[in-house]
Amino acid sequence: MADSLFDTLQYEARRRNLDMRSRAARNWFRGRVNKLGRIDRRDLLKDPNLTERQTVGPGHMFMYFYDPKTKETLPYYDKFPLTIMVEPAPGGFYGLNLHYLAPGVRARFLDELGGTMSDKRFDERTKFRLSYDLLKGASRYKEFKPCFKRYLTSHVKTQFSKVDAKDWAIAIFLPTEDFAKKSKNYVWGQSRGMI
Repeated sequence: MADSLFDTLQYEARRRNLDMRSRAARNWFRGRVNKLGRIDRRDLLKDPNLTERQTVGPGHMFMYFYDPKTKETLPYYDKFPLTIMVEPAPGGFYGLNLHYLAPGVRARFLDELGGTMSDKRFDERTKFRLSYDLLKGASRYKEFKPCFKRYLTSHVKTQFSKVDAKDWAIAIFLPTEDFAKKSKNYVWGQSRGMI
């Protein structure tokens, strides 16, 4: 992938004089991404705006391929998570897989999480300051329930591709969820019930 999909979409938004973090820009990104059609996930992981990592760090957003250890017993699972790493866990980490939320709910949840950001620079160092206790204890973070998952590092099938803060608003709308056993609409309906 020679050009960055993220840069292309940001350039188009700027040409329309949209403030990149405004509701209008978010609505435009959502509509524009819907017109992209199918996105090759393997190509997306090679996007120049994404940084390949072998490990994840708390508060950052990542994309990767995943094959769950207990997939036979799970009612459904996402094979290509878009995860904000929350904290380490034995053999892996806990994270918020935003794909378990419908795109509009993802956007609202990301807005709520904005209050936990380390800074307002929206660069490669910007991250969320999250913990399970924080998410569980605040009623405004109720969307965390269906998307809080444990991931085993040994079942990650690719490098982690880090999404920098300037691209979060685009990443949440990309149609890259890849649910096994159930459709995305079914999963999103189940998540709405949990919230």
